[in-house]
Amino acid sequence: MAEKARIAILISGAGTNMAALLYASRMADAPYEVVLVASNDPAAPGLKLAGLEGIPTFAQAHKGMTRASHDAAMEAAVLEAGADHIVLAGYMRILSDEFVQRWEGRMLNIHPSLLPRYKGLDTFARAIEAGDSHAGASVHLVTPDLDSGEVLAQARVAIAPGETPASLAERVRLAEHQLFPRAVADYVSRWRNPAWLLAAVRARALALPETCEQDSFGSAGFRVGTGKSGKYFAYFSDRPHGHERIALLVKTSGMDELHALVEDQPETYFKPAFYGPSGWVGLTLDRADLDWGDVDAWLQRSWRSVAPRRLTRFMDVADEF
Repeated sequence: MAEKARIAILISGAGTNMAALLYASRMADAPYEVVLVASNDPAAPGLKLAGLEGIPTFAQAHKGMTRASHDAAMEAAVLEAGADHIVLAGYMRILSDEFVQRWEGRMLNIHPSLLPRYKGLDTFARAIEAGDSHAGASVHLVTPDLDSGEVLAQARVAIAPGETPASLAERVRLAEHQLFPRAVADYVSRWRNPAWLLAAVRARALALPETCEQDSFGSAGFRVGTGKSGKYFAYFSDRPHGHERIALLVKTSGMDELHALVEDQPETYFKPAFYGPSGWVGLTLDRADLDWGDVDAWLQRSWRSVAPRRLTRFMDVADEF
């Protein structure tokens, strides 16, 4: 069974979204588990529910503490629980920039509006006042700028004639309970999603000068140069030729380097059955600990190995500085 992401959920109140996340985590094939529920309010009802379900809890009242000190206490509990992601589910505290930056890309929040509309508070009243046809909820990554991180998923809820903020909130909450677990599951398991991995590789490969994408033997390939003179420098392969992993195929300096990489780091590199005899190595992508910096470095190196001299000479000069 695939390794599950470990999430800590921060709450301030009843924790209904926390409960939705918790119960979804116990469904078959859920890609995450809840390892902690923590709150800035020791009396938060959600803590009692989590404890009843056997989830470790932590509470630290923020009154009388600086923001940095309170954040440090919460973060210490998160780290002690071994969490690799934080999910904010009705956590009514603005976190310090330093805390958010340490968890960049690993902290998610749900907000009761269709972002980027109506950041902050009173979202339902503002949507009704504006005459919007729909309100809703957005799951987004947390950044230092309030409610401004990348939106991962949204649910739209129609605004009825004569709607009040309270009646709209009730229906949006139902949508949140469907949206949040699915968005969290999709995000924490993206590293084994072929479509997401291909999109990430494609963006990096096509950012290199004079590159284009062209399929080759059923795999997405990336070429540098124009016309018939263009050469492949990378391939994206979803379980290539019987291999069980999703991989990026790139060029090494030759068979000696290829064999050394595979021998030293067999969980990271392998010899592709089809391309291996030509010195191509497979870099396994579907790993939770994948370093995208390594992917960037391999793409650039492989690109340089086949790119026309007129494209590489300026980079060579820049490297000298």
